[in-house]
Amino acid sequence: MRKWVAGAATALVAVLVVVVGGYFLMNSRTYQLAGRLVDRVDTDEKMVALTLDDGPSEHAPEVLGLLAIAGIPATFYVNGRDLAARPDLGRAIVRAGHELGNHTYNHRRMVLVSSETVAAEVEGTDSEIRATGYRGDITFRPPYCKKLWTLPNYLADHDRTTVTWDVEPEDGNTSTESLVAAAVDQVRPGSIVLLHTMYESGAAARAAIVPIAAKLHAQGYRFVTVSELLDPDRSAHP
Repeated sequence: MRKWVAGAATALVAVLVVVVGGYFLMNSRTYQLAGRLVDRVDTDEKMVALTLDDGPSEHAPEVLGLLAIAGIPATFYVNGRDLAARPDLGRAIVRAGHELGNHTYNHRRMVLVSSETVAAEVEGTDSEIRATGYRGDITFRPPYCKKLWTLPNYLADHDRTTVTWDVEPEDGNTSTESLVAAAVDQVRPGSIVLLHTMYESGAAARAAIVPIAAKLHAQGYRFVTVSELLDPDRSAHP
């Protein structure tokens, strides 16, 4: 009986370790089991990348206008289904000099999915991105930052970089003022900032773009795309 209880306890501990470890891996912004993951670039140079997730939606023209006023580039992590529905907006983002990244086709959680599903989600979005005329590197960002083994393994096999973030001003903040304050407070050289600006709920984030840029410019920061942040030898935007 004691041996049975001891064995059951050991099995329970093992299950808990697997569950807790899996939860950590699934949600980690700084680690994955295979391939390259970047949440921030280690540099002393005052460079920062602004990333905008989802869409493009009907708010894309407004976002492009705000980026133009701010005088900064951004990396748009887009969904293939939204690009397919609004190809003109994808082309407009590219014409304005911004970068497109892959955020899957259907914005689904990429956990406990088959290799076929991963390939379809990533490659379908790549195709829509290329259809816009964008010819640069395509980095990848998992929706909700969810991943376990199948997705990172696919990305590693295809020499793709997973890009997360180290600055998320929307976490716990809802007003434009609080978003701006949080972003400016959290940014360090090499930071990657995440904002969601494509939907109605993103009004405060959209309004934060120009003041974030202004305050960070005043501190000597230069905004670059993610690809430029990963490879500082690229020709940088002003």
